[in-house]
Amino acid sequence: MTDNQKTFTLSNGAQIPAIGLGTWQDEEAQEAAVLAALHAGYRHIDTARCYGTEPAVGKAIKQSGIPREEIFVTSKLWNNKHHPEDLDQAVQLSLDDLGLEYLDLFLMHWPVAFKRGDDPFPSNKDGKLITDNIDYLDTYRAMEGLVKSGKAKAIGISNFSQNEVERILDNVAIKPAVHQMELHPWLQQKKFSDFHRKNGIHVTQYSPFGNQNEIYGSREEHGQLVNDQTLVEIGKKYGKTSNQVALAWGIAHGRSVIPKSKSAERIKQNFDIAFELEPADIENIDAIDKKLRFNDPSKDFGYELYSGLDGKKK
Repeated sequence: MTDNQKTFTLSNGAQIPAIGLGTWQDEEAQEAAVLAALHAGYRHIDTARCYGTEPAVGKAIKQSGIPREEIFVTSKLWNNKHHPEDLDQAVQLSLDDLGLEYLDLFLMHWPVAFKRGDDPFPSNKDGKLITDNIDYLDTYRAMEGLVKSGKAKAIGISNFSQNEVERILDNVAIKPAVHQMELHPWLQQKKFSDFHRKNGIHVTQYSPFGNQNEIYGSREEHGQLVNDQTLVEIGKKYGKTSNQVALAWGIAHGRSVIPKSKSAERIKQNFDIAFELEPADIENIDAIDKKLRFNDPSKDFGYELYSGLDGKKK
């Protein structure tokens, strides 16, 4: 790991770098983006089967010349491969596209299962997604076998509610090492974060800049998180951008962050966060929580996600 790379220890003893590169969207730009990130010092790359970016990530890792064991790679199981009998094939397809022999972390992307098959978004004649009655608990138990086989060093979850996490903890042998979720200064999920800390589950923040991603919309109604005056003013104090402050805040709370960018300059800037926020500044950011959740595909997925969590719209 590079000298300026802070890490957190997972329940399996592995070190997860505090800052990683997210690779959702912009498929054609990801090979160059990942290569730029690795050259800038990143050693944590986050991808997923449904992103379509695993081949690009794999090519960049190979081109970088950086030893495999120095890079922490996360990928995720997509919803159409939740059946326990599909797990081995699903992870092998990811490994083949990445050109790797193992993943450092393999996550269940969502608790909802889609219809089994090769279509990632199976839909009926009305265009509605077809779900399948496969219990996420059975899927997770099958994922435990990936740790035993060595195809995944650690396993975890993404986008689960607290009740769903508790049900997993009560019924599995290998607890999730990581829960990846939407978390940023406008959606801080303090109680939920505390719950994970007490249970030894590391939290990775996706969308650490909130609604900077245009796909989320809502800018006219709420403005943009990165323009929040608290973040901007704190940034001036340290000679940093509001984006850098948002990332440093997440890391100060013991969470890893995975900002995405296809700009080499922005990728370097996001990594340049080797500064510590003073306690008073952390408290000021803690105070701007708006409980605003930007990513909730419950309606599209035909499954009620995030039950009981902050930012869940009634």
